[in-house]
Amino acid sequence: MGYDFTTLPERFASNAYKWQETQKDKEVLPLWIADMDFVVFPEMTAALEDFAKSQVFGYDAPKDSLYQAVLDWEEKQHGYCFSKEAILFISGVVPAISVAIQAFSKEGEAVLINSPVYPPFARTVKLNKRRLISNSIVERNGRFEIDFEQLEKDIVDNEVKVYVLCNPHNPGGRVWSKEELQKIGQLCQKHGVILVSDEIHQDLTLYDNKHHSINTIDPSFKDFSLVLTSATKTFNIAGTKNSFAIIENPKLRKAFSQQQLVNNQHEVSTLGLIATEVAYTKGKAWLEALKPVLEDNINEVVTTLSQKTAIKVMKPGGTYLVWLDFSAYGLSHEELQHKIRKEAKLVLNDGLSFGAEGDKHFRLNAAAPKSLITEALGRLVAVFGV
Repeated sequence: MGYDFTTLPERFASNAYKWQETQKDKEVLPLWIADMDFVVFPEMTAALEDFAKSQVFGYDAPKDSLYQAVLDWEEKQHGYCFSKEAILFISGVVPAISVAIQAFSKEGEAVLINSPVYPPFARTVKLNKRRLISNSIVERNGRFEIDFEQLEKDIVDNEVKVYVLCNPHNPGGRVWSKEELQKIGQLCQKHGVILVSDEIHQDLTLYDNKHHSINTIDPSFKDFSLVLTSATKTFNIAGTKNSFAIIENPKLRKAFSQQQLVNNQHEVSTLGLIATEVAYTKGKAWLEALKPVLEDNINEVVTTLSQKTAIKVMKPGGTYLVWLDFSAYGLSHEELQHKIRKEAKLVLNDGLSFGAEGDKHFRLNAAAPKSLITEALGRLVAVFGV
């Protein structure tokens, strides 16, 4: 089946968060918030239309077929096998991170993240009154890497209780290797740290990169690890609000589940339950068609900006997010921000929202029709061309 990745959907009727700036200024192009400007595959639309026709929108529970869809997807796509009992549904990965922090640490205790990283990580730690430990990852040979000596020092010196990992990494698109994950797991094991692995971009690995779930690296890691993931990023259904935690250790699972109940976060939208099952049972062909489109868009970003500007592009190994470094221009972060928004008429994610390491950096979302990407790149070249 052919899928449409060239038509830009009309997103104003739904008051799409990503496109609100365009409602104020029609010339603005938004390439920021991490949803795609592609229509979903037809089976997804049909399933939600069928639900609407039922004319009953009451409380629903997850079906056995949904659990099986998750189990089958994880086994076939990622080689990860576990029991149905290990799955806990929750409205989103970010809420799940909050639940994990609450369940496995106390106020004032240390929670570690790698920085720069997805902004809600730091926000969630701070709002839960935990001590934020930011372990800076370093750029080497055009990609992010972890300084493991510094990571262990940060864990030990601060008596870290919880480590929230982003794999694949956002904003760098880094797909962590088995060897790197092995080192992370061993450090957590050695120092008694609960590892919370956000794997929401697991299905969006590109250029023959392979995702490895932390719990597939070493069976012993299951004793202290939680995997958080979802179909929402992969299949552009974030608004349906569903994700799940995979917690194989019964003691950890009970603590997480109890905290969900304390927070009244144990219920999930029926739309989310339906959309997740449809995604995992009928969406594989669409995903396989999507990936070359993303790779082509990212390749154009890399080629155009590298050849025509002084913007340094970090080519992602996964996700559809591209980390851009504007340091070569000798401008302040605020001056760069002004040029991007007011002169290029683009909305990109502000790098500083990902951590102090994001100074003079911005994140570009490449999940849009090629025509939109080409137009955006032309604007960047016009303003920052050399």
